[in-house]
Amino acid sequence: MKILFILNPKSGKTQLDQDRLEAMSKCIQLNFPGADMRLTKAAGHATELAKEAAANGYDAAVAIGGDGTINETARGLVGTNTALGVIPKGSGNGFARELGMPLLFEEAVMRLQRAKIHKCDAGRANGELFLNLAGVGIEAEIAWQFMEQGKTGNRGMWPYFKIGAQTVFSYKPKTLQVDLDGTPCTLAPLTLVFANGRQYGSNFKIAPKANLSDGELDMVIVRDAPKWKLALAAPSFFTDNWRPFGITETTHAKYAVIRLPGDIVYHIDGEPRKTKDQLEIAIQPGALNVLFPEK
Repeated sequence: MKILFILNPKSGKTQLDQDRLEAMSKCIQLNFPGADMRLTKAAGHATELAKEAAANGYDAAVAIGGDGTINETARGLVGTNTALGVIPKGSGNGFARELGMPLLFEEAVMRLQRAKIHKCDAGRANGELFLNLAGVGIEAEIAWQFMEQGKTGNRGMWPYFKIGAQTVFSYKPKTLQVDLDGTPCTLAPLTLVFANGRQYGSNFKIAPKANLSDGELDMVIVRDAPKWKLALAAPSFFTDNWRPFGITETTHAKYAVIRLPGDIVYHIDGEPRKTKDQLEIAIQPGALNVLFPEK
């Protein structure tokens, strides 16, 4: 296969030094002789590199980074024959975990040798692509605070969980008007998530039954509840099925419009965004070729 590896050197908890970069390059060449590797230089660069790979007939573009780098790479590959590959090097690594990719770099590279291409859906939030999740509510607020935390402190599961626990006690749900596949409803959720994949990352599974290839999104409503219920329910999101106290409700959707006067803070694949008055969510079935590691 003709493969381009796209590495974000700033992803993850630590910066890469030259020795580690050389070791990663040698590992790639050992497993994929003649493969190319490019380093991203700024936000959006991974999308440009992925588009170039598709235009030049590469079989795959492999993103080495966190969910943000993977999302950027995927944007350049939607609607092309070039497949998206993933090697995790982030903090939560939600999409890599969905694919079953090992978190150890050398093992992930080896697993790609026997990967198979499958068609996957892509979500759209106001037209912008997401692979795993888009949502409004407390998780968008947490995403924003987590972004700020990452500028000066540690990333990873514990900081994310700590910020989430703190925000639970201060966040006030907003009343949303939601048009779900043509049916209007009014919701005041703690969180409203549209899930293509199952998790935010670090195995925090908001939609344990979601499927990347079923042509629809799982819309998960997390109800506001007494704080003690929320605290006791929090560990259940690291399991596949257990959800106590009726905290969540899940339905399926292909298209939704969320309306709220003024600013709407939302996230796509954990990256915070802001829009005004209206947010459109849609699914794009089979939009992307993705390399799945052999089980």
